[in-house]
Amino acid sequence: MVKAIVGANWGDEGKGKITDLLAEASDVVIRFQGGANAGHTIICDYGKFALHQLPSGVFYPHTTNIIGNGVALDVPKFIAELKSLADGGVPAPKVIVDQRTQVLMPYHVLLDTYEEERLAGAAFGSTKSGIAPFYSDKYAKIGIQVADLWDETRLMGQLRHACTLKNVLMEHLYHKPLLDPEALFDTLMDYRDALTPYVGDAVTFVHEALSAGKQVLLEGQLGSMKDPDLGICPFTTSSHTLAGFGTVGGAVPPTAITDVVCVSKAYSSAVGAGAFVSELFGEEAEQLRRRGGDAGEYGATTGRPRRVGWFDAVATRYGCMVQGATEVVLTAIDCLGYLDEIKVCTGYEIDGKTTDVFPVPALLERAKPVYTTLPGWKCDIRGQTDYAKLPQAARDYVDFIEARIGCPIKLVSTGPKRHEITRRK
Repeated sequence: MVKAIVGANWGDEGKGKITDLLAEASDVVIRFQGGANAGHTIICDYGKFALHQLPSGVFYPHTTNIIGNGVALDVPKFIAELKSLADGGVPAPKVIVDQRTQVLMPYHVLLDTYEEERLAGAAFGSTKSGIAPFYSDKYAKIGIQVADLWDETRLMGQLRHACTLKNVLMEHLYHKPLLDPEALFDTLMDYRDALTPYVGDAVTFVHEALSAGKQVLLEGQLGSMKDPDLGICPFTTSSHTLAGFGTVGGAVPPTAITDVVCVSKAYSSAVGAGAFVSELFGEEAEQLRRRGGDAGEYGATTGRPRRVGWFDAVATRYGCMVQGATEVVLTAIDCLGYLDEIKVCTGYEIDGKTTDVFPVPALLERAKPVYTTLPGWKCDIRGQTDYAKLPQAARDYVDFIEARIGCPIKLVSTGPKRHEITRRK
């Protein structure tokens, strides 16, 4: 059986904690897309960790963790993350890097950085992690697979070809130093040495695990709004953030996915540019930002302050729909306990007309929020594990959201730690 855990919104929904929780009952956890450009913060028995490349099952000795073929593999960050686990006292996890996974190259980071500099005020808000150039190369068929590191003749040919193309940009567009294929080859040999203990045939491994009745968890990065096709284009990531892409990036059969768990915060947050209809500003935003998450609303990878806003039922219903959600986990409800009233965005006004259907990006830029105001509960509920003991106003808030998004909310998280969670009957 395959269960997918994905984001309903812009990312930063608290998927790391929920993936960690669900990994406890999983045999295999697969990262199927994205790179080190976004992170999951996990608080477990070993302490607090921010994961960027590794699947969130690495804290369980019984779990095999897979870097799937759809991932942008940043080798230095992958190795550094493994070291951070060891330094934190975490037993060495079982990890397989699929031989078909492609390597994020040093020039991908350079090109990402140079392009953001060139665009200046029109930039996309990239994390400058090389993600867009990486996926551009992948689909232009000039990317380098992990397996290529063991074929030196093939690899050198690929590097010369890539450098010929990239150096045109380096010289004439960005006016930066040229790339040296020989130096890149040496770097990749170091990558090969570091990766040797982990590389394997994850595709065969996963299919054999499914045949043996094992529990497989697909772990998504970011959320529905960041999908390059169905999200807020062009302010998206460059890999598909939808559960359906797990059949490609994680090489699981579509017929094997039985559950899609969508994670959404009890309020909205986002990193990067693009339309964000229910956004708050000024002191109102700063208060929520300071109280959000475990250490405030700041990116686990970038450290950037996240944009925050009221819960957006229009965007979340759409996000759950395109993910094919079978259930929703609502996180960070404990962060709202200071409010007298809580607003929920239940519609968009676009050109004088109100709609509850999420629009295409060109119309989204003109959307204004239509709010419904609910009473707050004005007390601290952090750490509560019995849903029935939540204040009536908090339970009413969950009921209201569930009715608007059209998908059952089965878990409600009340804090950042692994078991600070309640189950709805």
